[in-house]
Amino acid sequence: MFAWNEFLAARQRGENPARIGVVGLAFDANSSFSTGAAAAPALIRQAFYSDAANLWSERGYDLGAADVFTDLGDHTFMPDAMPDSVTHLAADVLEQGLHLLSLGGDHSLTFPLVQAASKQYPNLTLVHLDAHSDLYDDFGGNSYSHASPFARIMEAELVERLIQVGIRTLNGEQRQQVTRFGVEVFDMAGYDHQGVLEHLRNLTGPVYLSLDIDALDPAFAPGVSHREAGGLTTRQVINLIHAIGAPIVAADLVEFNPIADMPAKDPNGITAMTAAKLFKEISAQMLACGLPT
Repeated sequence: MFAWNEFLAARQRGENPARIGVVGLAFDANSSFSTGAAAAPALIRQAFYSDAANLWSERGYDLGAADVFTDLGDHTFMPDAMPDSVTHLAADVLEQGLHLLSLGGDHSLTFPLVQAASKQYPNLTLVHLDAHSDLYDDFGGNSYSHASPFARIMEAELVERLIQVGIRTLNGEQRQQVTRFGVEVFDMAGYDHQGVLEHLRNLTGPVYLSLDIDALDPAFAPGVSHREAGGLTTRQVINLIHAIGAPIVAADLVEFNPIADMPAKDPNGITAMTAAKLFKEISAQMLACGLPT
């Protein structure tokens, strides 16, 4: 893995030493119930490089190879400065012709990340895996809450399609927002896994993938702020990642909360290892599909 300054120096020499830019976003000021997601990036990295597993993906990509990642490190932000800072940071990565993969933080980060991706790649399809639709017009008086990023994205017309999978908390307001914005929702009531896989295989445009860890049932990922029973299994989420046949130009992995304000929030680092596994499979899928030409 190359540090960002090493990557930029190599790029100036005409070399292309990496394909995916990884950035940790240690921010959770827009969380509504329990902060702690800011602590996630370092723990995901630790689990990813743990000797408990190797760095090969299920489909045969060696993610420990030197030409896979460049690492921008972990970043913190003041709340008011976060949106512009994250957009500029993401744009720096994407303008270098890299995939972008961000780790950690709360889901409010997705709005500025998608702002950057949409400028680089018009006609984005946004695939969103989550227990919650995060479509509130505002939540608790905060229009930039982690419960509202997809309302902001759709209002700004940053993507052509929003596909949400794993949802199991739609209330009246969010159902109205689904209709207003034409969101394609695959909720867990009557969930047809094979049908959703086929839907994702048929995607054509560039894809932004936003993966909230609580898309998984808390039996598989207890280290989250908003545990919602009845969710996806780890294998189902991996299958969904593998099914995306269009180029994944950018992705975020959010809402892992390791801070123990509830008893045994992440016992034995289960959620950290699950997040690292998803980091691995998203990275491999990025490499498999490449970037749009």
